[in-house]
This record gives sequence, C-alpha cells and structure tokens, in this order.
Amino acid sequence: MLYKTLQWTAAPAIKVIWRPWIDGREHIPETGPVILASNHLSVADHYFLGLTTKRHIATMAKIEYFTGAGVKGKLISKTVKALGQIAVDRSGGRRSAASLEPSLEVLAEDRILAIFPEGTRSPDGRLYRGKPGVARLALASGAPVVPVGMIGTEKVLPIGESRPRVAPVGVRIGKTLDFSRYAGMENDRVIIRAVTDEIMDAIRQLTGQEYVDKYAKRERPGKDREETD
Repeated sequence: MLYKTLQWTAAPAIKVIWRPWIDGREHIPETGPVILASNHLSVADHYFLGLTTKRHIATMAKIEYFTGAGVKGKLISKTVKALGQIAVDRSGGRRSAASLEPSLEVLAEDRILAIFPEGTRSPDGRLYRGKPGVARLALASGAPVVPVGMIGTEKVLPIGESRPRVAPVGVRIGKTLDFSRYAGMENDRVIIRAVTDEIMDAIRQLTGQEYVDKYAKRERPGKDREETD
C-alpha cells in the first residue's frame, strides 16, 4: 500500500522536478516474473527505477536496513518492509546464498524483482564486475532478465550526500535476456560467471560506462574490503 501511495504522490513530483527520460519501457513484461538488473550509481536509482513500470518492484536491500537500532534505524526498517523490499546479506558465502530464497519467492509469485548486480554503488561512475546472485536467481527461477541502465543519477544524489540535486537523468531499458538454455545449472560456477558477465555487458551497452573487471569496494567501519563471491 505504501508503494502504491508513493506511485500516486512521489512519482509525479519526481517527473515534474527531474523530467527523466525513459527509453525501452516496452521491454518490461506486463505480467509474469521478471528480474530487472541495473547498474548502481546512487541511492536515487531506486526512485527512478520505480518510474519504469506501474507494477510493484521488489528491490533487494542490504540487511542492515532491516536491523537498524534507535529511532532512525527502526524507522528505516519499517519503511523498507512496508515498501516490500527484500533483505540480502552481503557478507558472502552461505549467508548470501541463503538470502536469495525470499527473492525466489517473489519470482514464484509472478512479480518483478530488481537487483543491482554490482552489490554496491559504483565509487567512481564506472561499471564494476557483477556478483553471481543475479545469475543464480535467473537460472533457479527461469525468469527472464531485463537489463537496465541508469544514467546521471550519481549527480542527483552523490555518495555521502543526503540532499538531492536537480540534474538530467535517463533510464535505458534493454531487450529481455533469456537464459532458459542453462536451466538446472544454477550451481555450475562457470555457467554462473558466464551468465553474470553477459548481463553486465548488456548493462554496459546501455550506459556506455567503462567496465572494470573487479568487484566494487564499499566502505566499512575502519576498513575497505573488496567484495567476493
């Protein structure tokens, strides 16, 4: 209900203020399960992604948003839950694999799931190596993948800033990627990497970003650590 309310209120305001252009909207199916795989430049990506379809989009969000303490933490937790977002553990290994189960349930219900394969926002505007979760979800569910390219959102809400700026923004949506030929191979690491790389290349073609064949780093208290499979 909160998501639908924002479609009626916040979405029109975003369109008026930023006037984003959206190309390829017709590539998002009107029914059935679908995975939207997008590059990740800014927190604002979520807002502009929501303008691409009238259907509800379940977005994967880091588990820290669901477990915050204090008044602010609890408010964020209630908000992401009310929006229908899905908690994902980004620590890697079995925990990350197990956190994909709720996403598979979304797809089993013929809904839309959005995922940012880079696992974190790009620190410098380049496109980084994709994490394998998107491929595992696609192969395990059989859902088609629609690549999405966010353009200019890093200027709207740069990393480290909380006040949005008015800047040109575009969303380019690519043609559906079908990986049914790999059905039942979601545990094959070679296939998983090949599928992930194909998805990232499709995103790169939409955005024109420089590709970096390594995982994007994200800041952690006291240290930086490179994401791993």
